[in-house]
Amino acid sequence: MEIKPGPLLEQINIPADLKKLSPQQLPQLCNELRQYIIDIVSVHGGHFGASLGVVELSAALHYVYDTPYDQLVWDVGHQAYGHKILTGRKDVFHTNRKYLGLSGFPKRSESEYDTFGVGHSSTSISAALGMAMAAKLKKENRKSVAVIGDGAMTAGLAFEAMNHAGVADSDVLIILNDNCMSIDPNVGALKEYLTDISTSPTYNRIKDDVWKALGKLPIGKNFSREMASKLEHSIKGFVNKSSNLFEALKLRYFGPIDGHNITKLVDTLKDLKQIPGPKILHIITTKGKGYALAEKDQTKWHAPGLFDKVTGEIHKKKFDLPQPPKYQDVFGHTIIELAEKNEKIIGVTPAMPSGSSMKFMMDKMPHRAFDVGICEQHAVTLSAGMATQGMKVFCNIYSSFMQRAYDMVVHDVAIQKLPVIFCLDRAGLVGEDGPTHHGCYDIAYMRCIPNMIVAAPMNEAELRDMMYTAQLDSNTLPFSIRYPRGEGVMPEWRTEMKEIPVGKGRKLKDGEGVAILSFGHPGNFAAAAIRELKNEGINPAHYDMRFAKPLDEALLHEVFKKFDRIITVEDGTIQGGFGSAILEFMAANNYHAQVVIMGIPDRLVEHGTPKELYREIGLDATGIAQQVRTILKQENKVLAG
Repeated sequence: MEIKPGPLLEQINIPADLKKLSPQQLPQLCNELRQYIIDIVSVHGGHFGASLGVVELSAALHYVYDTPYDQLVWDVGHQAYGHKILTGRKDVFHTNRKYLGLSGFPKRSESEYDTFGVGHSSTSISAALGMAMAAKLKKENRKSVAVIGDGAMTAGLAFEAMNHAGVADSDVLIILNDNCMSIDPNVGALKEYLTDISTSPTYNRIKDDVWKALGKLPIGKNFSREMASKLEHSIKGFVNKSSNLFEALKLRYFGPIDGHNITKLVDTLKDLKQIPGPKILHIITTKGKGYALAEKDQTKWHAPGLFDKVTGEIHKKKFDLPQPPKYQDVFGHTIIELAEKNEKIIGVTPAMPSGSSMKFMMDKMPHRAFDVGICEQHAVTLSAGMATQGMKVFCNIYSSFMQRAYDMVVHDVAIQKLPVIFCLDRAGLVGEDGPTHHGCYDIAYMRCIPNMIVAAPMNEAELRDMMYTAQLDSNTLPFSIRYPRGEGVMPEWRTEMKEIPVGKGRKLKDGEGVAILSFGHPGNFAAAAIRELKNEGINPAHYDMRFAKPLDEALLHEVFKKFDRIITVEDGTIQGGFGSAILEFMAANNYHAQVVIMGIPDRLVEHGTPKELYREIGLDATGIAQQVRTILKQENKVLAG
């Protein structure tokens, strides 16, 4: 069924079309834009609540500013669907997050209106400030606007950028979109501070009364804008010191205002456009605005998948047989089992308690599990501090987000040989979120750090065993455990946990001609390939190595003495990963074999379902089987020659 936009939205192909509307038509346009997002996402999937919350802001920004000449930067980008629809992508918006379709995030190569590629939080202020400083150097009258949520504002990078913006003397506007949510509810002192600003009835009442009174003053009175600003500043400080944080950083603070009042937004943005220098506009919005269920349960409706927009029923796959659990849930339940027996165990996650399933422990043991906000660097060093006191800390961070805390992993954990346990969720190709979220690099960047153990389970039982092993007192080193997003392979997964000797792999099956060495979950792709090849009389050996560091050298000596055709399989980058470790072992021990490394190639893999992406790079069962045929065919040619 074709989804058609409303009559006003149908006329909008670029922001220039939007500017043709009268201010009185904007509320209707916003209603149509909100409904169009609901219609598309309910049928095609995607992030949901964030974009509904900034419909009015999206329209107001493109109505007031001269985009793309004026630079608009969206933080993270979950909320940019309205922006995409208004900037020439309405007719192809149904391809959003689909293979070969639109990206789910702003992307410079996709549109000139996407001024900065995003996906990770808290980059917008730095980027917009850089654009503003460049415009000043080039003597361009170009405006720069950063739209950042209150969740993203908790990250250190945002504060670093504001600290610089206050003294950079550049024309940048920071719009703080305050909805008390990121994906899960926000935490921390900043949240309390912003709540104080937005809910102080005394401050807001007096501020409104003063400005109404100022508006009635006759022109010509000796009352300048500067005097009015000083009066407002005094009121703020007298009532609740609401603006001190931002104005102490030399950012002029305006707000809070209703982010769903399109008329107020347009008028305010027009005024702020005329005020030079760094400034911040605080708007209050509701994530999921306009869809009642999303407003009530904002975490659930962050990215709900496909759903019936009338009933709100989220469509889920139905299965006749028991299904394997998600690796995330195995982690979440297993850490509780371990913590019940080991009082030293602590859980830490940076703003992803639901996604990582740390929420299970937070609900059951709130004094021992902590969400620190979007602060990966802090999460790592906090864990290190706890580890110095003998605690067994499971620091659960998505692989892609762990990149932000790399210095802390090296400096605060590895150099000090602290046994922090890093559970790297979303390893490998994560799917529709695309290259900003793929967990491609952690094998390589963890493997090169001294003292670091690098492990990956092939299934749920191995994940449990690795978690059990990592928290034992006998383990005195940092321990990295990586696993993919989504389902494992064991419907009956609650196995009794046992210690795995660190650096010990296992032979799954013997064979001849070629050996497959797999690392982590892709071992299941290899096993499926071997089943496919059996019908052709091809019988590869299969080894589940489990550790990329330290390697099971005894097992590798066995492999290289028997096989001169070896295929390595991993869902990490080919450069510097598990396969590279095997080549290093081969060179160091003077073995000579043909080794083919299968993994994520040295290019950006775009978005799509994991199945589509693994097929594209040849890392699915079909691709592995074909590689086995190819390497054996080459061997036969050599023998025939």
